[in-house]
Amino acid sequence: MAARPLVDSWGRVHDNLRISVTDRCNIRCFYCMPETDVHFVRRSEILDFEEIERFVRIAVTLGIRKLRVTGGEPLVRRDLAVLIRRLSTIPGIEDLALTTNGVLLPQLAAPLYEAGLRRINVHLDTIDRARFLEITRRDEIHKVLAGLEACKQLGYSKIKLNAVAVKHLVEPDIVPLARYARENGFEVRYIEFMPLDAQNLWDRSKVLLADEIIAILGREIAPLVPVPDPDPRAPASEYQFSDGIGRVGFIASVSRPFCLNCNRLRLTADGKLRYCLFAVEEDDVKTLLRSDASDEAIVALVRRNVAGKWEGHEINSTRFVAPPAAHVLDRRLGPA
Repeated sequence: MAARPLVDSWGRVHDNLRISVTDRCNIRCFYCMPETDVHFVRRSEILDFEEIERFVRIAVTLGIRKLRVTGGEPLVRRDLAVLIRRLSTIPGIEDLALTTNGVLLPQLAAPLYEAGLRRINVHLDTIDRARFLEITRRDEIHKVLAGLEACKQLGYSKIKLNAVAVKHLVEPDIVPLARYARENGFEVRYIEFMPLDAQNLWDRSKVLLADEIIAILGREIAPLVPVPDPDPRAPASEYQFSDGIGRVGFIASVSRPFCLNCNRLRLTADGKLRYCLFAVEEDDVKTLLRSDASDEAIVALVRRNVAGKWEGHEINSTRFVAPPAAHVLDRRLGPA
């Protein structure tokens, strides 16, 4: 007899789990973390592969079917391909993806593909070397572009580029990035700047809204047409260019919140379960995993976490509370 699905008090069914495998990162995007004096979790506090695999196997019995591996920057986690192989072979997993900044892709794209990874999102705000250095504080764009080419040659499907839309910063990059994606068969997903930076730089006036980007692309390349029959639970609103060449996605968490369709849970690198990227509450999975707790105890924790999920993040209201800085580093570009 199948277990009851993970349904919260708002009727949302959860089948998607994001797994952070590290809080460390090898670039320093100014809107994410400071350049120096960054404090990371002790390595002994990070879940090992066996613990992650056990949790996923339990989650599958509750209806989890989709996994996304994130960070920090997941490719800095040693032997990540070993974990990818383990996760890709778990019965019941129908989709496995990874989000990365791409710096280590030239050497890791092939091992990850051989381990079973087929879908990848690469964080890329610009294809201009000087602006990449300005944003990330690292002169590594040549590695990112080489990694994307490697993924393309290997046959990865649905290669997507995640670009954070910060107003008065990224406007010069919107059209060149979209053209680069069109030429290579990639899809850009513009992500509205969200209040997740560890330096408290965010305010709503710095958000370049999805509608503004749609207008720019329509004027400079070709009008954008909504993709018919979209997945209502997908975080991105998808459009296709009217000339038939390429697609663009928008994760508009600020201007078009998709909370009422959210189907995601998040396992942090140090073993906490969160029902939302912006959650200030979390449940401690690691303690159960490291104390030989039963599967039933872990199931009860997951159900309790989902049952307590809020209606939405309330970014646009006075009730919004940004997550603590310690939470901020344990993610990679939001819901993508």
